[in-house]
Amino acid sequence: MVVKTYYLDVVSAEQQIFSGLVEKIQVTGSEGELGIFPGHTPLLTQIKPGMIRIIKEYGQEEYIYLSGGILEVQFNNVTVLADTAIRGQDLDEAKAIESQRKAKDHMKNLSNNINYAHASAELSKAIAKLRVIKLTKKVM
Repeated sequence: MVVKTYYLDVVSAEQQIFSGLVEKIQVTGSEGELGIFPGHTPLLTQIKPGMIRIIKEYGQEEYIYLSGGILEVQFNNVTVLADTAIRGQDLDEAKAIESQRKAKDHMKNLSNNINYAHASAELSKAIAKLRVIKLTKKVM
């Protein structure tokens, strides 16, 4: 018998965000994009800030913003331990747009490499949030 689903937990420092059966997920790990299907080889890797695309049992899609964390894959069980995780429908688009604008302004007006790196990271997070919002609107 072919296994078509596995159990996924997405947990942030504050709360459990998702728990249930899924067909697959897509997430960005430290080495690049990962697609995790049932029966995937055990894996432990860092997650880059961005999103996780979840294909739930019966094909429903959900998007969750991740600010980074750890992905652990075991047989029939996958866990995402995120620094911050926010469901796409819970993200505030106006705040994300404002964060993006502020980060761009900081990047233009800084000469210090450390501050530039921080502003660049903030810009990446804002862009990831806006992408999750856009994708979430598509599937709703």
